[in-house]
Amino acid sequence: MELKSPKPAFEVIHPSFGNSFSYTLYTQKKNNKAKLWHYHPEIELVYVNGGAGKRQIGSHISYYTEGDLILIGSNLPHCGFTNELTGNKSETVIQMRPNFLGNDFLKIPEMKNIQTLFDRARGGIAFYGDTKTEIGKKIEQMSMQSQFNRLLTMLSVLHELQDSREYKVLNADSFSLETDIQDNQRINTVFNFVKDNYQRALSLDEVAALVNMTVPSFCRYFKKISNKTFTKFVNEYRLVHASKLLAEKPMSITEICFECGFNNFSHFNKSFREFTGKSPSEYRHEHQSVFQ
Repeated sequence: MELKSPKPAFEVIHPSFGNSFSYTLYTQKKNNKAKLWHYHPEIELVYVNGGAGKRQIGSHISYYTEGDLILIGSNLPHCGFTNELTGNKSETVIQMRPNFLGNDFLKIPEMKNIQTLFDRARGGIAFYGDTKTEIGKKIEQMSMQSQFNRLLTMLSVLHELQDSREYKVLNADSFSLETDIQDNQRINTVFNFVKDNYQRALSLDEVAALVNMTVPSFCRYFKKISNKTFTKFVNEYRLVHASKLLAEKPMSITEICFECGFNNFSHFNKSFREFTGKSPSEYRHEHQSVFQ
């Protein structure tokens, strides 16, 4: 049987008219264009106002509640953060070239810290606490500002993000994918394949064939790129999906186990506790308010 691999998506981004960067404010369920894994040279800042959903950035997968504020580095593959079930009020996406202020602007002393922020964003950064709340408000207010004031606010936002200590680097061990086009294509093919097929058994033979590699070569390649084995990546994807279902859907835990691609209930329970520090029933109890 011939396997058809999903094409990796390279997103072409155009700055908003009259601006040096792209700014888009979506209401609720309107951002439907980023469902596939994709990448672009632009650094991306995303504010999700309320709601709960999944983060899929590099080899990191996690579940967020009460909205999100995320900074994604250049050419770091990621998936969309909202869908028709997220329950968010709005989503704001800002995309800027690393040199959107000019090739030498980040080299001046006053901009040194922002360059440090951009370097840190290569692993993807999630902000929380007051930083998420206050910066989120500023980002949404930009929609009403003139082009010049929007630029000033953007600089202020980047400065405050650099100063904040309320953050977590998502790919803490780094995500070693740089701008090599072949690596971009391979890893996006693998990520898209997992996203579309995680509910069934996945073999190393199958996924290696997708990217025209032998199984040993693929295993070495994936570990080098993502700092984890392919099996671990797939299991984490399944566990995060289980977290989302436990919080949002009134399904039985057994149903969720098999819905997420696990074929052994005791293995699912053990894996979920190792991943979250809680049993599925404890996790559901803590997050019941999400679907109530």
